Parts: sequence; structure tokens; C-alpha cells
Amino acid sequence: MRYMLFCCIDEKHWDGLGPEQRDAVMADYAAWVERLEASGRHVMSARLEPVATSATLRRNGTRTSVVDGPFAETKEQIGGFHLVEAESREEALALAEGIPTLRVGGTIEVRPLRPE
Repeated sequence: MRYMLFCCIDEKHWDGLGPEQRDAVMADYAAWVERLEASGRHVMSARLEPVATSATLRRNGTRTSVVDGPFAETKEQIGGFHLVEAESREEALALAEGIPTLRVGGTIEVRPLRPE
């Protein structure tokens, strides 16, 4: 089964980390993805641009409105994601536990994809 691992962190907190600490986290990310690749569990990963570059669409009847930025005021923003193959929820959670941003205040949301 495929699981989406949403990597969330407060962008201000991330930006407040020193460059050496951010570089170390990103180096650990590269190693984590390499291990996923080697195990055959990695489908894809991507980093997202900052939340300030986003737009939110809502529809009210036939009218669509577009608002710059996220719709919900949240403490954490989605900074990227990983799509992985896992045999079970427990395995997906174990994979997510290896994501390096957890150690610097990040949160990982693990969600299964619906079967096609």
C-alpha cells in the first residue's frame, strides 16, 4: 500500500535554525531517501516552496475565489512530502520516524492513499 508522509514544520522555526543545523538535517534527509530507494519503498519525494507562494481556492455556488497563501492559519506548514510503499500502517509509521525534521521540531502526517 502507498502512504503519503507530509513533512510539516513552522517555517519561521526552520529559518531560525543555523545554516549548519539545516544543512545537517538535509544531509540526513538525503541518506534517509537513499535507504528508502535501496529498500524499494521510495516512490517519490519533493520539497515545496514556502507557504507564502501558495494560493487557496474556494467555491461558493458558481463563484470561485482565490486567496494568496494558505486558507487555514496554522502553526506548521507542509514543507514537503514523501510517497512510500509500505506493507502496513505500522511500517509506514516506522519509515516516517526516520525523517530528520522530527528532531528539530517537525511533525509528520502519515496518510494512506486510497486504492484505485
